[in-house]
Amino acid sequence: MSDNGFTGDLRDANASTWEAAVTHRFVEELGAGTVPDVVMGRYLVQDHRFLDAFVGLLGAAVTTADTLVARLAFGRYLGVVCGGENDYFLRAFDALGISEDVRSATPDAPPTSGFIALMQEAADSRDYASALTVLLVAEWLYLDWAVRCPSRRPSSFVHAEWIEIHDEPSLGPIVSLLRAELDRVGLESPNVTTLFTRAVDLELAFFEAAYEGAEDGTVR
Repeated sequence: MSDNGFTGDLRDANASTWEAAVTHRFVEELGAGTVPDVVMGRYLVQDHRFLDAFVGLLGAAVTTADTLVARLAFGRYLGVVCGGENDYFLRAFDALGISEDVRSATPDAPPTSGFIALMQEAADSRDYASALTVLLVAEWLYLDWAVRCPSRRPSSFVHAEWIEIHDEPSLGPIVSLLRAELDRVGLESPNVTTLFTRAVDLELAFFEAAYEGAEDGTVR
């Protein structure tokens, strides 16, 4: 194990895919405030689909954690996800003119279905390390791209708040907790390495999917 710990080694083992995700065209355009509305809409409609499975995965981390400190921290984070972050989605959909009917009629993109299935798999395993692994990729990779965005935020709240939700003050503490916990228990689980790689691959595919077919002007 390197000086970066078990989780650092996991990221290093997936360095090329991780770097392709955190430097993706979507991230660069988000930081500049130039993501086309149709792309931002496609992305947010799909990202909002994760909420149910993500809350379930956080709940699994609460129930399988082996310390009260971790249980309380994950419980507090559940409140953040179910409150302010969900409110952002609803305001963004209004600003982008995406109705509930349109959202309901939009099918899941393949990476969306894949990541939801992965979160459900980790939650259903009742294995603390598995839940931590998928949560860590989802939060750490987003923290990594957010901290690279320019400090001067875009004028549109749709872009600016999405960055701020994932920047250091908001996401840093939970990522630190997830890393510390997985560094502590990860070596005991045989599933962690595979789950980490699958999650990183899906994160990159998710960014790619936001641009597929966007030239037709729809969010589908």
